[in-house]
Amino acid sequence: MTSIVLAMLVSAMDTTIINTTMPVIAKHLGHFELYAWTFASYMLFTTVMAPVAGRISDLYGRKKVFSAGIVLFLIGSMLCGSAQTMVQLVIYRALQGIGAGVMNPFPSIIAGDLFPVEKRGKIYALFTAMWGLSGVIAPLLGSLFVEYASWRWIFYVNVPICLLALLLLIPYREVYEPKPAAVDYGGALLFSGGAILLLLTTVVERGHLFYVVGGSALIAVFYWFEKRHKSPIIPMNLLSNRPVAWMIVNGFLSNAALFGAGNYLPLYLQNVGYTVFESGIALVGMTVGWMAASVPAGKWIIRFGYRPLMVIGNAILVASGAWLMMIGSSSGFWFVFFGATWLGLAFGLLSTVATIGAQQLVEPHQKGVSTSLQMFSRNTGTALGVTLMGAMLAHAPNLLQGLQWMFYYGFAVSLLAFASSFPIRADAAPASSASKS
Repeated sequence: MTSIVLAMLVSAMDTTIINTTMPVIAKHLGHFELYAWTFASYMLFTTVMAPVAGRISDLYGRKKVFSAGIVLFLIGSMLCGSAQTMVQLVIYRALQGIGAGVMNPFPSIIAGDLFPVEKRGKIYALFTAMWGLSGVIAPLLGSLFVEYASWRWIFYVNVPICLLALLLLIPYREVYEPKPAAVDYGGALLFSGGAILLLLTTVVERGHLFYVVGGSALIAVFYWFEKRHKSPIIPMNLLSNRPVAWMIVNGFLSNAALFGAGNYLPLYLQNVGYTVFESGIALVGMTVGWMAASVPAGKWIIRFGYRPLMVIGNAILVASGAWLMMIGSSSGFWFVFFGATWLGLAFGLLSTVATIGAQQLVEPHQKGVSTSLQMFSRNTGTALGVTLMGAMLAHAPNLLQGLQWMFYYGFAVSLLAFASSFPIRADAAPASSASKS
């Protein structure tokens, strides 16, 4: 667990630490037109690799694949630190993103192997705390490295942490019994290519139709290919598992609705006179709400089942959207803090319940790919939501009007997410012991 937490912390830190240091890096390396691609290359591969890594771990075991992800992230970090041009940095960030994409599903997957349902909420809350901690540590470390050493250390600092995570992983005796089969390389390439093309629509400035058509075509070929493969990279029978399939849909819709709000609420507070620190503190409410809902979620699942909790979580999300729609010039710190707290409660409950469902409602040899597909759906939903919100903000006559448009959109999509929680079968219920997980 210490190894997992360290790997998760370093991945989370690298997502946020570059935000504060990238202007300095771009000034040093030049080619400012590639600025956005240092984020995009990392995000694309982090998102796409998760389901592939989850499936491979079902075939060959968690420890080997997780270790490979840590090594790739370590190598990518070293290369990023040594980059001499912006083109090199973009390429190395892509390799780092592949490593992060391989690593990221395993905290949830291995926790599902090790802990019974009733304890899993606490473990997932610990993982959430790591993301919250990284949000505080990463900007501070970034500014210290830039001021007193070199921006290159924002990447080099990952090396000792990754090495420690690998050393702590060595004694781990895996409890999961893998089910070896041939790796579906063709399916992995088709899925990755299609998903990357579709995700590129969220970062490119032109040619969106080309990426949508190309990505959709590859995904269609991927579906046809997987239906005929003996060991598909993403088993199609997962999509015929109604509770799991609807949880995937709900993860996409709920994150597309309002998860991106956290990117823009600090901008509002700073615009009405609050400091960068104060605007960051307001988002702590999201972490508090997330942990408050996540910790008891495992016990609630055993008592109430999946559908009631998914309905409640989505109802809280709708209420959060309604609250944020009322944002005005005089709303202030506590308005944002309470809104962020409600968002945290909603996403903490939804993500924990869906993750446990993805593990408990499938066969053991499908747990890895099922868990990582949930993560993939949430990440793609977030990417789409952030892009649409950013476009609304850019085309609005002023910041406040743009924020109101964003939250009207978020409220409308949260209603769709709410509707998608009802088709989850009422009789879907988890096993309560680790031996049945």
